[in-house]
Amino acid sequence: MAGRLYIPPLDVARLLPDLCEESPLVTATNLAPRRPVSHIRLAAGRARLTRVFWGLTPSWLSVLDHAPHCARAESLEARPMFRDAFGARRSLVPVAGIYVWKTQPRFKQPFLVTRVDRGPMLLAAIWCRYHTDLTEHADSMALITVPTNAFLAPLGDRLPALIDTADAMRWLDPETPPDAARALLQTAPRELLGAFPVSRRVNDPANQDPACAHPTGPMLRWNEEEK
Repeated sequence: MAGRLYIPPLDVARLLPDLCEESPLVTATNLAPRRPVSHIRLAAGRARLTRVFWGLTPSWLSVLDHAPHCARAESLEARPMFRDAFGARRSLVPVAGIYVWKTQPRFKQPFLVTRVDRGPMLLAAIWCRYHTDLTEHADSMALITVPTNAFLAPLGDRLPALIDTADAMRWLDPETPPDAARALLQTAPRELLGAFPVSRRVNDPANQDPACAHPTGPMLRWNEEEK
């Protein structure tokens, strides 16, 4: 799954040149669910960077802790609140990394999953226009997860789906048929992503210092394993 996100300052405009930045990018070393985050959505035919609540909050939601922060790609159409959003309200969350926890004999070791070139990533998401009085944010979102590739599977069985910049506008466009959008939700190629261990300081979402994302060991990457 995606329990935490690493979002340093990113040049999001380089990913989508015609992007309208309606609000500054939310940055965080250790962003937990049910917090504000930035996402990119399409409005009036243009991609816009806006702030959103991480956790889908339809109008009938009564307990904020029940707001789902992730949705499985395979079951997007099984629940109405996911199905409706997937059909017309798809978005992208720009990040630099995703924290995952590998079970060890005595503890869980956190890892930061990044692109091997440490470039930014666009995570697939769905968003909801409705809200409750539980949060001041009018819009909310959930990340879409897919099975992890075989190389990273020991660190966790699911990760957020990555959308290539070349497919970004097609993903965002509500005119893109659900079948075509679903085809973009693929497991990341094993050569694209790597992971390195980080400090267990990341276990506490109150810790937001740079040490949370600092490598404590070498990056695990598929190309190196093949040598």
